[in-house]
Parts: sequence; C-alpha cells; structure tokens
Amino acid sequence: MKVVLFGAKGFAGRNVANDLRSHNIDVIESSLSDGLDLRDTAAATAFLQEHQPTHIVNCAAHVGSLNYVTEKAATVVADNSRMILGMYEAIAQACPLALVINPIANCAYPAKADLFREDEWWDGHLHRSVLSYGATRRLLWATAECFQMQYGIRSINLLTPNMYGPYDSTDPNKAHALNALISKFVKAEKTAQAELPIWGTGVAIREWLYAPDFARIVRAVLLQPDRPGLENPLNVAQNDGLSVKELVDIIQSKFDYKGNVVWDHTKPDGAPKKVMDDTRFRQVFPDFEFTDFEEGIANTITYYESVFPY
Repeated sequence: MKVVLFGAKGFAGRNVANDLRSHNIDVIESSLSDGLDLRDTAAATAFLQEHQPTHIVNCAAHVGSLNYVTEKAATVVADNSRMILGMYEAIAQACPLALVINPIANCAYPAKADLFREDEWWDGHLHRSVLSYGATRRLLWATAECFQMQYGIRSINLLTPNMYGPYDSTDPNKAHALNALISKFVKAEKTAQAELPIWGTGVAIREWLYAPDFARIVRAVLLQPDRPGLENPLNVAQNDGLSVKELVDIIQSKFDYKGNVVWDHTKPDGAPKKVMDDTRFRQVFPDFEFTDFEEGIANTITYYESVFPY
C-alpha cells in the first residue's frame, strides 16, 4: 500500500496522517503549504506520476466557519471546484488504478432535512449559509462518478458530520464550529476577558465527529476497501445531536471562566438541525466505537491550551 494524503497539513489531514503513521502505514503527505496546488493540474499530475500511489486520501479543501464561507463564498466555490477537477484530472493521467477516499461534509445534504439519510442527500436545495462549500461537496461526488464512468477510477465517499478535535485553526473565523467555541473559552480564560461572544442563537442542533475517529475510519477503509456498503456514499454517523447552547454549557463546565457569555444574534445559525442516520454505517462498521464526547472535548481543550501563547 502506498498512500498519498492531500491536505495533510489541514485539520482532518493531520489527524489522518497521525493515525496512519502510528499504525505503520507509510504516508506521502502533500498540502498547499508544501507547495502543491491541486488547482494546477500539471503540477498535481507530475506529483502523482512521481509517487504512483495505490491509494489517495483527499482531505484538501478551502473551508472555514459559516461566517467565512459566506463572506468568501465566491473564492470558496472557485478554489474547491478547481481543486476537485485538478485532482481527478491528474489521477486519470497519472494513476487511474489508485483508490480515492473522499470525506464529504454533511453540508451537502438538503436544507430541509433534519435526519440525514444517504438516499436523500440530493433531495433538495442546500442551506444558503453553506452554499459555497456544500455545492462543491456535491461536485466532488459527481466528479468522482464521472471519472469512474470514463476512466474506471474508484472512489469511496464518506459523508461526515461536523468535526472537532486537535489541529484545527486558532482563528474562530476559520475553525470548525465546536473547535471555535473551545478556542474562545481557552483564550477568554487565559486573558481574563470580560465577555465571551458566541455566534448565533444557540438553537441549532448538530452531530459531532471527533477527528481522530474519522481517521480511524479512513484507516479501516484503506485496509478493507471492499466492505459491502462502501460502493455508495456512507454516513459516518452516530444518529445523535446536541444544540449549540448545550455544547456551550458542556464546554463552560470545563473552565473556571468568570466573564459573561454573550450570544451574537447577527451571526448565522445555519440549518436548524443536522443529525445523520446511522443505519447503514452500523451495517458496514458494526463494531466501531466512537470516542466518548466528554473525552473528546477534554482532549480538544488540552490541544488548544497547548497552542495558545498566553
């Protein structure tokens, strides 16, 4: 097995790289910060021709908070579309027999849905707050299918909830939602902020996936890609969600923060509810155990406490 990991310096990518290396799976890491721009098809083709991977894990993406993907909507949709097309064109030219694993964020599900079932993930418009990024997640699946039709490239698509855990950005406008909350509390406590602003109203309900758990799923797929059920997009799901207000209460209980939490209603909540049906996931991974939420939160707090220079 020879694995290329795109987006290796990003949030999901770093978790995947750590897990694979800790299990003695060699990984060829690549990211924009290392100089490879997937929007440049020629450069991506040369990279893949040089390394000739048998497997590709695609964690490359231009993404951020709800606020970020709205403010930078045109840039986000353009960059991600070009990355997707550049990557698949390069694979077709350089290594069409490689297996591709794509995480597809659940913002690709329709805005009207509150329980996300795989058969229904194209059944309606996207929520406007995630239009720029969600549209490219649907494009990723469509591109994978089209390149399978013409070139025989096999892709496995994993539909993922909101992730949290170590190695995300310290900028709340770039970090994933739960990580942004944790980083705000860490900073507020260390700097004795009088107020801690939280974006939105707190009513939105989300399912949360600990990023190291996602990495474990990727490893399991790499080692056994022919499991029945992986031929179609698969939810990485627990069928469980919490409101942002409940999350804030849990996180706040881990700190000794003395200031006031202030809700900023000018920032978007996003879709009201995003919880994923786990029926098919349990058929494919019947024995998989997710990390306890309290443990995942504690580990994420420890990470942010280690990276903030206060």
